[in-house]
Amino acid sequence: MDFYSIAENATVMYDAPSVKSGKLYIAGANLPIEAIVNVEGWVKVRDSSGSLAWVEKKALSKQRFVIVTVPVANIYHKAEEGAEMVYQAQENVVLEWLDSNTPGWVRVRHQDGQTGFVRADQVWGS
Repeated sequence: MDFYSIAENATVMYDAPSVKSGKLYIAGANLPIEAIVNVEGWVKVRDSSGSLAWVEKKALSKQRFVIVTVPVANIYHKAEEGAEMVYQAQENVVLEWLDSNTPGWVRVRHQDGQTGFVRADQVWGS
């Protein structure tokens, strides 16, 4: 799977690969998305809710983020359930993806700079 993020705030998401097509919604910066199809400057993407839309390729960033998909995700100091908890993130909070080197876990960074590990089944975009 190819994951990207929205590079700019207020990026228009379309129902077809053209600025003349219908506008579906506005996406905020850092929203994680999965690339499904690439067509001449346009990318069909899926978001964490499963919604599909088209976005101009220039509006995407290779910097990856994940979004919390559970009511509260615990972020731990180490990639293990019994480790010290560093912080909690609420549903729909976007975290910077750092790596997924430990099976079942994702290393993330909060916008305030705190880093830690979250269970992979509690976020989308990894």
